[in-house]
Amino acid sequence: MPDLLEAIEIETAPAPRASIVWMHGLGADGHDFVDIVPALALPVGTGVRFVFPHAPMRPVTINGGYVMRAWYDIRDDHGQRR
Repeated sequence: MPDLLEAIEIETAPAPRASIVWMHGLGADGHDFVDIVPALALPVGTGVRFVFPHAPMRPVTINGGYVMRAWYDIRDDHGQRR
């Protein structure tokens, strides 16, 4: 079985009935979105499990092979970089 990704899990009530997996952007990690949970101001008793996974560390080609958190390699931007 492959290793599971590290993640932050926040439950808004016991025995949540729904889960939301919130994925971060390039170079970030799951900590970047933890503050969104209270900002959503969910109704009291709404049982939701928020999962904020951390992407694995990997070289990113478009960034000169720099090793950073990324869900996948980005090889080029097809001429869109400004």
